[in-house]
Amino acid sequence: MGDLTVYTYDWVPEPPRGFVRDIRLRWALEEAELPYRVASVPFKDRGPEHFAHQPFGQVPWLTDGDLSIFESGAILLHLGELSDKLMPTDIQGRNAAREWLFAALASVEAASQPWSFFMFSGDTSENPMRKFFDGFLEARLKHMEIVLGEKEWLAGSFSVADILMADVLRLVDRFDGLADYPACRAYVARATTRPAFAKAHADQMAHFAAAD
Repeated sequence: MGDLTVYTYDWVPEPPRGFVRDIRLRWALEEAELPYRVASVPFKDRGPEHFAHQPFGQVPWLTDGDLSIFESGAILLHLGELSDKLMPTDIQGRNAAREWLFAALASVEAASQPWSFFMFSGDTSENPMRKFFDGFLEARLKHMEIVLGEKEWLAGSFSVADILMADVLRLVDRFDGLADYPACRAYVARATTRPAFAKAHADQMAHFAAAD
């Protein structure tokens, strides 16, 4: 393992603060108690070096020595290989953690992200597209409600899968989208009361506030 550096924007507007995806990396690193530093890249003027590390001009990315990794899911899997605090040690548990990490991205966030765009914009219009995304998210949450009604953590012990799934559901909860899903809401509460999340959240908020 080399020096671990998390790259995020130097500043973002207030609405997304606390939800920029570098929080997933900060949270994992705090859980694992791995030393790391945070580096800033411009939010407004994204240059060639930024795109060399993150081809869509987004954040975060992580460097581990000479290795540079983008996409939060890929980074969390890498960090899971560095610490047993982030991945179960048995083969069944590790497989479950990988499955649920991809499910958080490809099934739940795929439904919640378009829905959240409507919510962030304040668009409350009733139109076919909005109804489609409401129904898409509702179908995913119904399945997660069953799963989380039976599990404390997705892979048995707390893992990178929970960091990702809880962060995805946390954004839905921000707009009261979990009101009818008590098991999902309780899961988010369990995850976000962990000291590592509290530290990661406070650090991200302070990072962006310092640039105001």
